[in-house]
Amino acid sequence: MPLVDNAIYVDGRRAAAPGSLDRTFEELRQCPDNGHSFCWIGLLRPTPAEIQAVAEEFSLHGLAVEDTITAHQRPKLERYGDVLFVVLRPARYVDRHEVVELGEVHLFLGPDFVITVRHAEEPDLAQVRQRLEHEPALLDDGPYAVLYAVLDKIVDDYGPVLDGLQDDIDEIEVQVFGGDPGVSKRIYQLSREVIEFQRAVEPLADVFDNLRAKLKEQAGESDLELRRALRDVADHATRVLERIEAFRQLLTNILQVNAALVGQRQNEEMARLTQAGFDQNEQVKRISSWAAIFFAPSLVASIYGMNFDHMPELHWALGYPFAVLLMVLGMVALYLVFKRRGWL
Repeated sequence: MPLVDNAIYVDGRRAAAPGSLDRTFEELRQCPDNGHSFCWIGLLRPTPAEIQAVAEEFSLHGLAVEDTITAHQRPKLERYGDVLFVVLRPARYVDRHEVVELGEVHLFLGPDFVITVRHAEEPDLAQVRQRLEHEPALLDDGPYAVLYAVLDKIVDDYGPVLDGLQDDIDEIEVQVFGGDPGVSKRIYQLSREVIEFQRAVEPLADVFDNLRAKLKEQAGESDLELRRALRDVADHATRVLERIEAFRQLLTNILQVNAALVGQRQNEEMARLTQAGFDQNEQVKRISSWAAIFFAPSLVASIYGMNFDHMPELHWALGYPFAVLLMVLGMVALYLVFKRRGWL
């Protein structure tokens, strides 16, 4: 059995630490029946068979046990007779990879027992247990004190996650205005993380509402300070959710701005290419014009350079000046034509 810790508390103080579930059940039944004794069993990644063994020992409802075995549940609070089944989704920010990792914690709260089942290393509920053991007046409130402390730990751990997401968003804003081509992918990935984080936090409002209703039913058994403490944790969770929603809206705006900037850069590039094409065409026209101008004297010179014996004007005294004049006139005529058309 993957027991992390197993203890019996009487009047808010650790009275025993049984080595097995069987001993826990037996010793708990030997405690005074005054409503101030309960056991707290902590499990880490138990197998289905181990969960079934705990369920049989404490008569847990089959549907809740099935959810615990299956895992991957949304945060919720459900009643099965006098037992509460609570699912919570802790989160932590992994700075090395810049990602948000979500865990899962299941709690079974009965009149005289609390069973916590963790499906990941985080959060470390040993810190929660140590805190409560140093506050016996709070721990004397029984299983609900444990639920409050676990909720408080999980909601407090959301703070560093929010800070990490805020840093990522700040970096993305720099990338967007810096023209980083890979920023769109990062915006999408961060948006997915924020959505998953929101899914872990948003249902907590219903959890607190149901928990307040349950505590109101047994107001005589629950300490007023515990209810106030739970209300404070609920307020913190509400503020966390508000920041997450602000992050989602901000990322949506950043994505729109990035799309606009990408479109603007594409338009500028198209304008630059168009201008480059226009300039190239102008150069081609100039080159073609001068080539045509110099082709005219080349044509005349090539004809009179064939040196055949029987050619008109070959022995004419004015033949050479006539040929030169013909070349010049041809060049001038072509120059004037191209100049009028704006090619030169």
